[in-house]
Amino acid sequence: MIEFAREAYDDVVRHADAGGAEEVCGVLAGTRGDGDEPSVVARAHEAENVADAPAVRYRIDPEEQLELFEAIEADGREVVGFYHSHPAGPARPSETDASRATWPGYSYVICALDGSPFVGSWRWRGDEAGFERETVSVSSER
Repeated sequence: MIEFAREAYDDVVRHADAGGAEEVCGVLAGTRGDGDEPSVVARAHEAENVADAPAVRYRIDPEEQLELFEAIEADGREVVGFYHSHPAGPARPSETDASRATWPGYSYVICALDGSPFVGSWRWRGDEAGFERETVSVSSER
């Protein structure tokens, strides 16, 4: 399970919407759950999409990713995972998402915009296990 603070959830949806026809991306910060404990997202950090085909792919520049990781840790939080948008769907990880996932145990959140915004999350379990769907909840208390 992954639980978003209302503001972080809204930031992901706003960022996705602002990207128009191109995918947007970022890093999620908070507390990463393990096993039965949910991950809690306190903040969404936007990143520039430097993919060669941003309409269908996303890529965070490694230097920017490191800077975001350091800022998150300096703020006393953990990296929970990553988010990106699918402007025209699907509302699930694509084959490209699976082939490029590299952080086992971390959440990969997708905001699909084909119709009403849909925010889904999948935890990457590794190459053989693939993605495992997570329940997404939003809390106004965090």
